[in-house]
Amino acid sequence: MEQSPRHVPDPLARFRSAAADREAAGLRRALRPRTPDDDGMIDLASNDYLGLARDARLAEAAAAAVRAWGTGSTGSRLVTGSTALHAELEADLCAFTGSPAALVFSSGYLANLAAVAALGRDALVVSDAGNHASIVDACRLSRSRVVVTPHGDVGAVEKALAGRAEEHAVVVTDALFSVDGDLAPLAELHEVTVRHGALLVVDEAHSLGVLGPGGRGAVYEAGLAGERGVVKTITLSKSLGSQGGAVLGAPEVIQTLLDTGRPFIFDTGLAPACVAAALAALDILRNQPELPGRVRARARELASTARELGLETNDPAGAVVPIVLGHPETALRAALIFAEHGVRAGCFRPPSVPVGRSCLRLTARANLTSDELAVTGDALTAVAEMKVTM
Repeated sequence: MEQSPRHVPDPLARFRSAAADREAAGLRRALRPRTPDDDGMIDLASNDYLGLARDARLAEAAAAAVRAWGTGSTGSRLVTGSTALHAELEADLCAFTGSPAALVFSSGYLANLAAVAALGRDALVVSDAGNHASIVDACRLSRSRVVVTPHGDVGAVEKALAGRAEEHAVVVTDALFSVDGDLAPLAELHEVTVRHGALLVVDEAHSLGVLGPGGRGAVYEAGLAGERGVVKTITLSKSLGSQGGAVLGAPEVIQTLLDTGRPFIFDTGLAPACVAAALAALDILRNQPELPGRVRARARELASTARELGLETNDPAGAVVPIVLGHPETALRAALIFAEHGVRAGCFRPPSVPVGRSCLRLTARANLTSDELAVTGDALTAVAEMKVTM
């Protein structure tokens, strides 16, 4: 008896269907390559908070490193990927932030993956609901029980720690949250973790170079620099204008990552050019300690203008100023309005933000001029008028 041919499903059909659903919901994403001359737009979308990414001093340091070491690190940090520059940067980061030991990674994302997954293994992991995606992924990789607490709720953290069955626990939080721009209650969290024998891991991605004396970070500002139970993760790609990340903490923490941190062990080391650029940025911060204050002042000006126009925003603790617009399509229209005014703004929609909280994410820079602020004010006025007519 002849059999009917078996139906073979198209393995890509589900992706096309999901893409169509995202299109209908205003959640499609696309790459928009920049040109070397940056097409003349005012940048309020990047994380180049100190305006150092195109600084000639960083460029020359990176070029010198390429001439001395080549274009890549050639291997993992434990094989051939550690250079004298890497060791110098780790020592410099410790000196700058008041940390006992440091370990440089090829990205801040991997630094978070390694720190939380390795230190949280066989422990309870308590994570703030507003934490960055890299922390969320790291919690999953730890294979431990994870309790997600409401944003900034110290009482919920204490409840999770007090009721745990696990002997060990790790509490992890952003220092400065990347979309809302608010600051974690670090002193209170530290007091709770000390009382319950837990480790506190703080992601300083958006606070290094922006908060604390001379930009030394939120942990330093909270008086927690050098505390043995505090671990910091940082990125070199924001205020320091380079690429890469690092974990800073007690020597026992760094040795644990050397021995067991898979995102460290099995990844190629950070390119020497990026290491040298970060070293140059730290030197600039030491010599120009006023830069972090300029960033914060510009952010407050942006937020003040938005509030005067009736737009929903925050009281920024750092460089991040969200303009909350609600629906994804409204945020997309606002981003287009900004582009028409010659301003590049971040457009954040779910899953980057909760449903109903789509926004423009404006990021201040230390070198943002008065003229650029005026143009941005015009763009904000047009967005406010657009909202009124909807």
